[in-house]
Amino acid sequence: MELLKQRILSEGSVVNDQVLKVDALLNHQVDPELIMEMGREFARRFREERITRVITVESSGISVAFATALELGVPMVFARRKKSVTTDSDAYCERVPSFTKGIVTDIMVSKKFLNADDRVLFVDDIIANGDAAQGLVRIIRTAGAHLAGMGVVLEKTFQAGGAAIREQGIRLETLVKISSLSDQTIRFED
Repeated sequence: MELLKQRILSEGSVVNDQVLKVDALLNHQVDPELIMEMGREFARRFREERITRVITVESSGISVAFATALELGVPMVFARRKKSVTTDSDAYCERVPSFTKGIVTDIMVSKKFLNADDRVLFVDDIIANGDAAQGLVRIIRTAGAHLAGMGVVLEKTFQAGGAAIREQGIRLETLVKISSLSDQTIRFED
């Protein structure tokens, strides 16, 4: 997605050699037209997989997962990071560290919204170390659902998350791959 690359170059900023700030595109503000274009692209790539649910982790993946689910005509489910009064007590739960937040949290998915009959597409905003992704993969597998694949907007290929997902035999489709953030410069992988 050349448009996405151009937007990252113009609106993203390098925090350090490990962190790219894309809050103008994905993590704080979203451009609805760009988000819908990403959703159409993921739907195109996974349409043949007979997806029954799109799943993501709260919160930055929600907009792209929603757009993808809308294009595929299926429900979208997101793993919650915080319990509330209305959180279903009968839920799948995994403890995962957050690279950017520097904390460990639980992610939870109600058993009502994920089961063995599902063919799931996992969509997320960024994969770096892949800890949250691994946690959600474990939840999907515990539910007995079929993980048809994973779509990620940005993959930082210089971190291990994407490779770890692929090593498990999971199909991982990435819209943009970033090979380096060194010297305050965003470098894309071809």
